[in-house]
Amino acid sequence: MSKKIFTLIAVAASMNALAQKDTLRSTNLDEVVITATKFPIKTSATGKVVTIITQQQLEQSGGKDLAQILTEQTGLYINGANSNAGKDKSIYLRGASVAYTLITIDGVPMYDPSGIGSNFDIRNLAINLVERIEILKGSQSTLYGSDAIAGVINIITKKSATNKQIAVNGLVSYGSNNTIRTNAGVSGKTKGVDYNFGYSINKTDGINEAISTTPNADKDGYTQQSFQANFGFQPTKNISIKPYMRYGYIKGGLDQGAFTDELDYNFSQKSFQAGVKNELIFGKTKLNILYNFNKIEREYIDDSTLSQNGYDMFSKGNYTGNEHFVDAYANFDLCKSTKLTVGADYRSSKSNQDYLSIGFFGPYKTSYSGDSLKQNQVGVYAALNYTDAQGFNVEVGGRYNNHSTYGGNGVFNINPSYQVTDDIKVFANLSSAYRTPSLYQLYSEYGNKNLKPEVAISGELGLQHYFVDKKIKIQTVVFSRNVKDVIFFYYNSSTFQSQYINQDKQKDFGLEFEGSFQLAKNISLKTFYTFVDGQIDTKKSSGKDTTYNNLLRRPKHSAGLNLSAKITDRLFVSANLNWFAKRNDAYFNSTTFKTDYVVLENYALLDMYAEYSFLKNKLKVFANARNIADTKFTEISGYNTLGFNAYGGVRFNF
Repeated sequence: MSKKIFTLIAVAASMNALAQKDTLRSTNLDEVVITATKFPIKTSATGKVVTIITQQQLEQSGGKDLAQILTEQTGLYINGANSNAGKDKSIYLRGASVAYTLITIDGVPMYDPSGIGSNFDIRNLAINLVERIEILKGSQSTLYGSDAIAGVINIITKKSATNKQIAVNGLVSYGSNNTIRTNAGVSGKTKGVDYNFGYSINKTDGINEAISTTPNADKDGYTQQSFQANFGFQPTKNISIKPYMRYGYIKGGLDQGAFTDELDYNFSQKSFQAGVKNELIFGKTKLNILYNFNKIEREYIDDSTLSQNGYDMFSKGNYTGNEHFVDAYANFDLCKSTKLTVGADYRSSKSNQDYLSIGFFGPYKTSYSGDSLKQNQVGVYAALNYTDAQGFNVEVGGRYNNHSTYGGNGVFNINPSYQVTDDIKVFANLSSAYRTPSLYQLYSEYGNKNLKPEVAISGELGLQHYFVDKKIKIQTVVFSRNVKDVIFFYYNSSTFQSQYINQDKQKDFGLEFEGSFQLAKNISLKTFYTFVDGQIDTKKSSGKDTTYNNLLRRPKHSAGLNLSAKITDRLFVSANLNWFAKRNDAYFNSTTFKTDYVVLENYALLDMYAEYSFLKNKLKVFANARNIADTKFTEISGYNTLGFNAYGGVRFNF
């Protein structure tokens, strides 16, 4: 690690040591979460591993976007987070495949029916409209269904948090690469009705996405616009109706691939969700009924009037998908120590996909409509939570899912934990999960209607320990994940045909360590280390039998360090250091038309943040400097990453 990084950390530490007044925001040692169980529960009463990113932590991230904040968390690595703003962001939770992490928004599963996989694109969400994030690790298909093999990232949007009839908030910032970030919000509450409106626009000139020696290579700009509206109606004390809607629009420039620049290749994506969440209380029973409609529209177009690659004279791809999701579940208080959750959900998806290219070998066209690209599935689930006065907690649950194509599938979970003393907690998880084949994998030109769902068994063992009057907290977790019937894109060299098949077995394992230290009343230190390893076993095909490491673009080792302090009543500063080990990668070489395998070097990124408040914290001026050491690194072979970049702005809340 460079001397420059060590010097900057030392400067940050010495600044923090000068702090003598006030305290940092209090750290809740027993926070309440909802993602783990679908009802509010203290973290001490569940054996599941949950990471919480609070609203204050989000605000103190300055000019970072959602991907950059997530990749700084224990066990999470997002490939492309520090590349060009418009570059796709691949989420690897505990080293698992991108398709194995379920994104939920306010507890509602989000999918993209129009993609090759079904994973939701987090670029659709502006960080300024997010209130908090709960990251639930380990298999979670019992409560959340398909895709939750590695875990769930629940993004909780901002709601009205005031008793005023009207309150306003906003942000304006400017920084490197001509990056402008703005957002404005209005919220309030009156006579049983509350509301929250938010609008955000982020725009940047970006950097040249691909590494290129072309003399006139261009920057690939990016724009993100987001709007959301949340309402709450409470006609009686036992009935709550909460309609909502969200709209996101992103667009940006693209390049043709690794080391291949392009001047006129662009993409755009529209994301729309609307629905309603209803809560009805009958004595000690709460009934939740929700409906969500999700629509995604994506377009990729290369008109090649300024082409530098010579592949096509024209290409255009349109991909749309929509999905209806209904979930009804009830929470029963059977007694003081026992709570039962019972529910059923329904998911219906369809997609339209069209692609046209005109090149040197003539036109090529594919088209699939919603008449063929469609599916539906029904799931029923239940979970029993027991907590006794001696500190023993356990959740036992199961789900049965029935799909219109592949049929039935069942999963289970057992999550015990025991509070040995006030300072020591041990926990264990054993659970299964599944991933539904996507519409493209089932019904496209490469589709296979005989595909089975990918099925996983996951296990965890963990210890949580507090020291020195709870000023020090450490948590260590070891985990394993075995997935069978992994969906594989198979090319038959004899028939020259390709098709998705169930072939591979995947085995992953790892360790996570987290520590938080209250060094003084106003100084805190947080640190983490993650290790993950794994391999894929492929059945014999075409005379080959292969076993290989499956962690392409994922580091085996990663670590982080965050030091923060309140210098005065108004001044807050923090320094954040993240380190990622070497990674294996592969890319298509457009010159040799072969796949090249490379090793990407390790790298460390140091960021610093400072904010100064006015008017009793209603107005804050902030500055955020990222990659201060101007580290040269690669996230994806053939693509550029951000060097030193800085942002400053104003945040207000009246």
